Amino acid sequence: MKLILGALALALLAGCSSPSDLMSEAPAITVSSAKTPKAFALCVFPAWQEHNSNASMSETTTGYRLVSGFAQQTDDVLDISNAKAGSVAKLYQRVAWSQIGRGSLRDSIQKCK
Repeated sequence: MKLILGALALALLAGCSSPSDLMSEAPAITVSSAKTPKAFALCVFPAWQEHNSNASMSETTTGYRLVSGFAQQTDDVLDISNAKAGSVAKLYQRVAWSQIGRGSLRDSIQKCK
């Protein structure tokens, strides 16, 4: 019984991820925009909230960051930073190949750039 509980606990911990965990990998997509990071974030954020009401937007030292996920599982991170001619947005996704139900996130990025 202890072995089963230990395996279950390990499986639950393996499923946890934070924004920094996702951002340690290569981004799923990168786009450039003539908009400022704030304007780009404000354009994209409503679609992220519609996708997941727990989505959050925060200001960083280089721009803005949008995060979507549930409980202790971060699924999507959009890091928007200053660039010479506007901003650069990088989308990080936990399971980037699985877009079922998440296509609206990528669509919002393309629409707002």
